[in-house]
Amino acid sequence: MESLTTEYTEKEPPGKPPQRRGDPGRGDPCGRPPNGRPLWANVTPEQWSDWRWQMGHRVTTLEQLRQIIHLTPDEEQAVCLKPELKMAITPHFAALMDPDDPHCPIRRQVVPTMAEFVLDDPDLEDPLGEDAHMPVNGLVHRYPDRVLVDITDQCVAYCRHCTRRRMVGTGVMPAHKSRIEAIAQYFEAHPEVRDVLISGGDGLFLSDEMLDYVLARFRAVKSVEIIRFGTRIPIFLPQRITDTMLATIRKYHPIWMNMHINHPKELSPEVREAAAKLADAGIPLGAQTVLMAGINDCPNTMKQLVHDLVKMRIRPYYLYQCDLSQGIGHFRTPVSVGLSIIEALRGHTTGFAVPTFCIDAPGGGGKVPIMPNYLISQNDRKVVMRNFEGVIATYSEPLDYHRHQPDNCRYCRNAAPKEGVAKLLAGDAVVLEPEGLRRKQRRTKRLDADRKVRRKPQIQLPLKTLQPAGELIPLEAMVPVPRAPAKPRANGKSRPES
Repeated sequence: MESLTTEYTEKEPPGKPPQRRGDPGRGDPCGRPPNGRPLWANVTPEQWSDWRWQMGHRVTTLEQLRQIIHLTPDEEQAVCLKPELKMAITPHFAALMDPDDPHCPIRRQVVPTMAEFVLDDPDLEDPLGEDAHMPVNGLVHRYPDRVLVDITDQCVAYCRHCTRRRMVGTGVMPAHKSRIEAIAQYFEAHPEVRDVLISGGDGLFLSDEMLDYVLARFRAVKSVEIIRFGTRIPIFLPQRITDTMLATIRKYHPIWMNMHINHPKELSPEVREAAAKLADAGIPLGAQTVLMAGINDCPNTMKQLVHDLVKMRIRPYYLYQCDLSQGIGHFRTPVSVGLSIIEALRGHTTGFAVPTFCIDAPGGGGKVPIMPNYLISQNDRKVVMRNFEGVIATYSEPLDYHRHQPDNCRYCRNAAPKEGVAKLLAGDAVVLEPEGLRRKQRRTKRLDADRKVRRKPQIQLPLKTLQPAGELIPLEAMVPVPRAPAKPRANGKSRPES
């Protein structure tokens, strides 16, 4: 089996690596290393700016971590116990950590703590039910027209709040050609798949050659219209966004990219430069943020983040309620916190800077948008609503609206069958019943019992009878039923027994 080598080489390339383009007005244009940290005392700017050096010098041990930050006893114990999700931090991201503050929002995202070893009652190994919707290894088909491809289980650094911690970093999903081919064949067998999200692990954890192979194979499927990447490499390893990578991606447009960004402190000069390169390459950029206690559960922090993002040509896409994964309960907030943040953003800042707050419903329920209640009441003539200021207003419904006629619409005629509430609104169903309803089980048992009572023996008539050959008729139709003996009446006459 030929392997698509997803691991980056940890050796420095021969010769002097090209120096990064500067980012005027946003910090050190050379990407100067923090030589004040003992671990990087002798690192040159050229080394620091090279992604291969960054990958080869990830922070993975307690000894390395001690040379960067002043660890708390809790952090030291957690690192020594080696939690299920391994620790790996790129030098770039590690340099953003406050060495003296254990509550630093950067530090809390990547340094293990003992809270990871605490399992809460609601915790689930696979909270999104992805394994149950995986027809091919690494392919999750949960929604009608789009799929998730875990191209690899590897990341350049590991988030302590990872929802896929059951498999990330374990080596269970290597990027083999045979697996890529099986996924592409699934697309060909399911032409309803038009949108492919490449994630993992990290969707960009591929060499340029492997990236080209995957994109070429997926793009060869005619029904695939859009390819998206879910990645944190521009945040963890911005040096990886090279001209060669961009040239590879540009060949297969339309390509979209969503980056995992949680806090304004992550937006270093190097990250801003990488985002500018991606945007200049014609890649629409979005940001997905996980709401986490003590990190970004503050309306003002979130407002600063979305303002910074739109200035970088990154549109805030989703604000996720933290999932019910095992070992991340300490990151979860009440849902009301997310609603309060949306209240503080909607109407108070640019509309496209407000992300959609959603809960990824456990068990494979998918993303459910959660919004403050702006609709107060309605009837067939008026809609009563309130705005972000609390102003209550009415909107008058039209009096002579003529409904859309699906039979006269070519898009409706060619549309796929509806599901869920859309199926009810389209008139394709009257009711949707969840599985396991007790009353439905009782009704089924009763109907089965009635069928057994009514079922009567049947025979097949000979060909010489008047009945068509092979037709079954009830047995009583062939055997005469004897009359009951007559009972004497009071007047001496008899009558049949009823």
